[in-house]
Amino acid sequence: MLDWLRRAPTDLPSVAVGERLLPLVIRRTASARRMTMRLAPDGSEVRVTLPRWGRSAEALAFAQAKADWLADQLARLAPPVRLGHGASLPYLGLPHVLDHDPARPRRVMLGEGTLRIGGPEAGLDARLRRWLEGEARRLLADDLADYCLRAAQPQQRLLLSRAQRRWGSCAHDGTIRINWRLVMAPPAVRRSVVAHEVAHLTHFDHSPRFHAHLDSLFEGDIQAANRWLKREGRTLYSPFG
Repeated sequence: MLDWLRRAPTDLPSVAVGERLLPLVIRRTASARRMTMRLAPDGSEVRVTLPRWGRSAEALAFAQAKADWLADQLARLAPPVRLGHGASLPYLGLPHVLDHDPARPRRVMLGEGTLRIGGPEAGLDARLRRWLEGEARRLLADDLADYCLRAAQPQQRLLLSRAQRRWGSCAHDGTIRINWRLVMAPPAVRRSVVAHEVAHLTHFDHSPRFHAHLDSLFEGDIQAANRWLKREGRTLYSPFG
């Protein structure tokens, strides 16, 4: 999959959405059969994917015609979270209040509904992110080992992803990438993504056989997990962008 083309904001076309002017980022891929549009998770730009033969002018017209839809998507975004003492940060699907005391050690300590952390306020968000990524690596490794065993597959390599659009992926060599932000989601949602990618080790498609295999691997309600991601997934981006 190609990365989004990055240019200076002044070089990008833009779309008026309410009182905001959002940059329009265009991506062309050989696999695209039609034009699709998404709002960036943080609401900073509009992203349109085109077939190779698609024209930029068509992408701009398409986005302009969908301005009302984009405005509705912007309104649904969670407000930015300022990470400081008293702020709330999700962990395993539950809100945790930040208890910051500069006199304490810098490491994060998990309490009952709290995350205790010390050190200076400068760099607080980076320290919290490192802790969450460490927790994600630990939990996802256990999830991956569990589902590989269930699927009778050898243990695969796990990489954390910082993708802006995808929760997980499975490469042809078996490497599995999972978005670290899922550590903030309910455990069943996180595990559903791991199960999905492990199912691809057996069926590298989305055929009925793949879905039947996924249903046999995942212990929960896969449709409920998918609905949660569709409804709440954007909120996982608001603390760190």
